[in-house]
Amino acid sequence: MKEQVRLYRRALSGTSVLAVATLAFPLVTAPVAFAKPATASSTAVISVYATGFNNPRGLKFGPDGNLYVAEGGPGGTNSTVGQCDQVPAPVGPYTGSATGGRISKVVNHVRTTVVDSFPSSQISAGQGGLVSGVADVAFIGNTLYALLGGAGCSHGVLNSTNGIYRVNGNGSTSLIADLSAFQQFHPVAHPEPDDFEPDGTWYSMVAERGSFYAVEPNHGELVRVTTGGQITRVADISASQGHIVPTAIAYHGNFYVGNLNPFPIQSGSSKIYKLTPSGQIQPVVWGLTAVLGVAFDHRARMYVLENTTGHPFPTPGTGQIVRVTGFANKEVIASGLFLPTAMTFGPDGALYVSNKGFGPPASLPDGPGEVLRITVPD
Repeated sequence: MKEQVRLYRRALSGTSVLAVATLAFPLVTAPVAFAKPATASSTAVISVYATGFNNPRGLKFGPDGNLYVAEGGPGGTNSTVGQCDQVPAPVGPYTGSATGGRISKVVNHVRTTVVDSFPSSQISAGQGGLVSGVADVAFIGNTLYALLGGAGCSHGVLNSTNGIYRVNGNGSTSLIADLSAFQQFHPVAHPEPDDFEPDGTWYSMVAERGSFYAVEPNHGELVRVTTGGQITRVADISASQGHIVPTAIAYHGNFYVGNLNPFPIQSGSSKIYKLTPSGQIQPVVWGLTAVLGVAFDHRARMYVLENTTGHPFPTPGTGQIVRVTGFANKEVIASGLFLPTAMTFGPDGALYVSNKGFGPPASLPDGPGEVLRITVPD
């Protein structure tokens, strides 16, 4: 899995790409009837906050009070075969489009487009055509920034690069930091040789102390990026932890990173790791499964988004959110989620979750993805 479902494919360990593709992707692309409805705990309430998203991913509230949502987009059909290294079949080669990756804003529960000029790419049609594009969003001051994970020649999009982009007031975008180039010139200690993605699969980003901190699952690292474009590796996670597929990041005095882990999914095998700003890493929460989100509420309680539970491969209707209530103790807040991909707390204290984050076919302009609002019990 990539950023997004790609991350699952890239989390291979002793399982062939073919095996994962044939076993996992039919589940991902199953009809909605395959999934059970989302349910909340006795004191939590789930409602649909907004609809119409194509492969929704990271989401944040802006200084204007509105919710901004990163979207993978609809994918594309352009090929770069023969022009650069390709992802091997049957998952590759990728195809892509120079546009379609999108950021949306939700105003009064209605989705509106902020920008849709980012690349969007997808794996081979025979394996489901799973899509990546804009992975996450963040604000510094009043300025919106995007983390791109579906660009680059290896994603079927020529003359593009994964990186952090500024969204300008006139709707144009400016590349701030070229993360594709950074990874190509600064390899990590222990990349997965059978599953290497030249442009990376950037997934999550937070803005803290005037800089961005972004996590990349395929290579396995956390980097710091200034608004001036300086990139510094905070931690080579692969060096000490191996190929654990780090995905989600939150900041609460230190950085907290969740991992997806290799396939097949083993219940309870994922963790939350604490990373200090100087790069020291240690696990602090165990017994989690397929983590794609982590967040803290106003009482400093940790919440973890699990994409799939109880199944060896991505399965609609089995995602859930748990609250960490103590050492090795967890409380299920919401369950039955349909392949959720990210979450954030809103100014109202509720959780907002990107649901149907991959799997259902994209359509333009409005797709099948949605954002859920989940009240959090005290």
